[in-house]
Amino acid sequence: MREGKRVVVVMPARNAARTLQATVDAIPRDWVDEVILVDDRSTDDTVSVARGLPLHVVWHPHNVGYGGNQKTCYLTALQQEADVVVMLHPDGQYEPTLIPELVAPILSGEADLVLGSRLLVPGAARAGGMPRWKLVANRALTGVENRMLGTSLSELHTGYRAYSRELLMTIPFLRNAPDFSFDSEVIAQAVHFGFRIAEVPARTRYFDDASSITFKPAAVYGVKTLWACARFVLHRRGLVRSRKLQP
Repeated sequence: MREGKRVVVVMPARNAARTLQATVDAIPRDWVDEVILVDDRSTDDTVSVARGLPLHVVWHPHNVGYGGNQKTCYLTALQQEADVVVMLHPDGQYEPTLIPELVAPILSGEADLVLGSRLLVPGAARAGGMPRWKLVANRALTGVENRMLGTSLSELHTGYRAYSRELLMTIPFLRNAPDFSFDSEVIAQAVHFGFRIAEVPARTRYFDDASSITFKPAAVYGVKTLWACARFVLHRRGLVRSRKLQP
């Protein structure tokens, strides 16, 4: 299926020393050509652990945020001639063994963005340990976004994603926010530029060492996500132009 196409996994890391090796060990290497870890000024041993693993390590001298980290991830992957880029969190919350399912729709030419949805299979998110309040908030926010973006996706807030090279070369992701709303802006950009989006079921695990956003930053993220969708609508209607939706 790969037909010579280069698959690169990027890992935006922040204090992931305790979970990094187990996550890397579980990556199906017959599906992946290279793994890039970008450390966002961790205060633990993430960089030293990463240097002992088969990774390409990039480190930030200061913290730039989750979105800022992803910008470095995708720039590095594109410069490494990636045809497909998979974002995998190094905290072990998402299972690396699902990488073949994520990249298959892109490799077969059926999609440009594939989302690993925790809500595609009824009951799977709760079985994986997702708190009830996060499940309710996720469904509600996804429903509003679907109406604003004109999509019909089961989840728009997963951190497990795969992108085609063409998508990353087209959308102006460097203009996006440096925080968690980066992810929502990328989806709005993908829709605006007409890229095909697919979903595959993703299992997730919640445990002590897995990073998880708390209520207050989650609320801020929700507001910023709705604002990103509002900017999408305003831009589409020609009322307020957004640089994030211009080539």
